[in-house]
Amino acid sequence: MTTLIRSRVIPFAWALVLVSTLAQLTPAAPPPDAQGKRSPLLAALQTELDRSMKTLSTLESPAYYMGYTITDTQRVDVSGSNGALLNSNETRNRWLEVAVRTGTYNLDSTHKVGERQTQSGGPGVSVPLDDDAEVLRRAIWLETDRQYRAAEEALIKIKTGKEVKVETAEGRAPDFSREEPHTYIGPQVSIAVDRKPWEARVRAYTKAFRESAAIINSIVTFNAMAQNAYQVTSEGTQLQFGQIRYRLELFIQGKAPDGMDIDRYYNFDWVNSGDAPDDKAVYAAEATMRKELEGLVAAPINDPTVGPALLTGRAAAVFFHEVFGHRAEGHRQKDVTEGQTFSKKVGEKILPEFLSITDDTTMKKLGAQDLLGYYQFDDEGVPAQRVMLVDHGVLKNFEMSRSPLERFPRSNGHGRRQLGATPVSRQGNLIVQSSKTVTNAELRVMLIEEIKKQGKPYGLLIDDIAGGFTFTGRGQPQAFQVLPLVVYKVFPDGRPDELVRGVDIVGTPLAALTKIVATGDTPEVFNGYCGAESGSVPVSAASPAILTKELEVQKKESSTDRPPILPPPAHDVIKTGGQQ
Repeated sequence: MTTLIRSRVIPFAWALVLVSTLAQLTPAAPPPDAQGKRSPLLAALQTELDRSMKTLSTLESPAYYMGYTITDTQRVDVSGSNGALLNSNETRNRWLEVAVRTGTYNLDSTHKVGERQTQSGGPGVSVPLDDDAEVLRRAIWLETDRQYRAAEEALIKIKTGKEVKVETAEGRAPDFSREEPHTYIGPQVSIAVDRKPWEARVRAYTKAFRESAAIINSIVTFNAMAQNAYQVTSEGTQLQFGQIRYRLELFIQGKAPDGMDIDRYYNFDWVNSGDAPDDKAVYAAEATMRKELEGLVAAPINDPTVGPALLTGRAAAVFFHEVFGHRAEGHRQKDVTEGQTFSKKVGEKILPEFLSITDDTTMKKLGAQDLLGYYQFDDEGVPAQRVMLVDHGVLKNFEMSRSPLERFPRSNGHGRRQLGATPVSRQGNLIVQSSKTVTNAELRVMLIEEIKKQGKPYGLLIDDIAGGFTFTGRGQPQAFQVLPLVVYKVFPDGRPDELVRGVDIVGTPLAALTKIVATGDTPEVFNGYCGAESGSVPVSAASPAILTKELEVQKKESSTDRPPILPPPAHDVIKTGGQQ
């Protein structure tokens, strides 16, 4: 089986975080959150859990663990295109997820045998919005029965399969970790959004893009979400916590004469309603997007090369997310179908010694920038934690869910999922720190020196990255492909930088990570959504600019469809139809 991880990690462009020392990257402990009023949902969940566990734990295939989670989501969405409103609505729903594990912590119904993993149950079920305990308990009862039956059947197949399949040492690690129960009753959150002003804004923002003949299509979306989670487990955990997120996303599309699609993105993320960007900030972003797209439409295609390159902080952040972050997710070290790039490298040097990487999901902000990867508890009820993954180049740890490894028996709060998916270990706030920094201006000088040293005609400046994908399964090469949006050729003879297009960064992780020779001194942040086995989850990454002595790029996949024959109506110099 091949594991292909696709990340839609849209950077928060130009979001410079002015941090000059490593100490400033470590936030002070946040003040304790205010206690909230206990929801009646918790009592209904606990009552039904106790009733179910009392019986199901005594059956021939006993349920040794059960967990109930209800996620109450309130969402507002407004979108527009090319000056008109596309959509405006507000929704609310509740989703119940029931986890039932039969067997024991060491071997249970989720165990993966060989290349096949028996999936128990399904994505969950919608439940009523009313706080009616009897109605809710009925829905839980039916879903629990379904999940238990699926887990019971899965365990029988697993025990049979183990007799004829060979397992690795990591595969023999327990299936589920023992964790301390936690109780936290936080305040419930909600949003109150007047959609009318946002409807007017998305019309205006997309209408402004019509001023450019190079822009074929434009879409602006605003969404606000308040999500409350209620969780109880048979281990004694009781949690109630909420989170609010707002996002404004700008997207434009153009087409080069040879048919290549040209896209530009920009997104604002915030968590407090008063922090929404003003019109001035949005129009400034639009002006930059328009200028870059117009330049890219006319820019030449870059040929495949290998040579020195400088990645700005936001581009470097996405680079580390794709090249390192996914391979440091704990469940990939356990799965025999995975490439297990770093499984046996704990304690070994995998990066230059001046680089350290943490994944700190307790961080709400970095500088003034909100971080999307912040949360209080992961989706398995484990508190968020700061995890040192790489310390001065040496691999120390993995992002762990409740699927333990031999040397890492406990979760560190990284079990995450999109609603309806099963949690696995995922990234949160990936923070890259450097002890070998120079100013960004000095880093550019070092790039030019490296170009001359290697006798190359030019190097590359990677200024923005849309995301990428990486193969982590054994069935394919352990390779990654990162998708830059804005790339410049940098010449050693002092000529102005040249904007180019059609560039994809490719390579293999163990080689690419060792080629970094220096970093800038100004960390930058991206916020985005990353897709993998457990669905799409919000993530952040931060990194200073990096200089690498060797980066391989290839030509970007391109469409063969040429641009529209006629220009946009407003830009047609020869008017047709109607009275002249």
